[in-house]
Amino acid sequence: MSVSPASLTASSDVRREIPRGAGSRRDRIEAALATLDAESRRLERLGLELPTARCHEQRRYWMFLSALFALPGSAIERFTPRADASWPGDRIR
Repeated sequence: MSVSPASLTASSDVRREIPRGAGSRRDRIEAALATLDAESRRLERLGLELPTARCHEQRRYWMFLSALFALPGSAIERFTPRADASWPGDRIR
C-alpha cells in the first residue's frame, strides 16, 4: 500500500475508509495516532521542523476523529468521511 503525499504513515492515510464498527474504528484511529507519535519522535530527532509540523497537524486531525467518534448515540457513529475529501494540512508544504 502506498502512502498519499498528505499522509506521513500508511495507517494515517486519510484516503482509507473509517470502519463502521465501533471497535474497528477505535483500532484504526489508535493505530494512526500511534504511528504518528512514533513518526513525530523520529522527525524531531532528525531536526526536520516542517515535516514535524505536518505530523502534529495530522495528529490533531486524528485526535479530533477520536473525540468525535467517542460521542455516544449520535449521528457521528454513522459518519464516513468522503474518499475525495482533501486533507486539511495540504496548506503546509
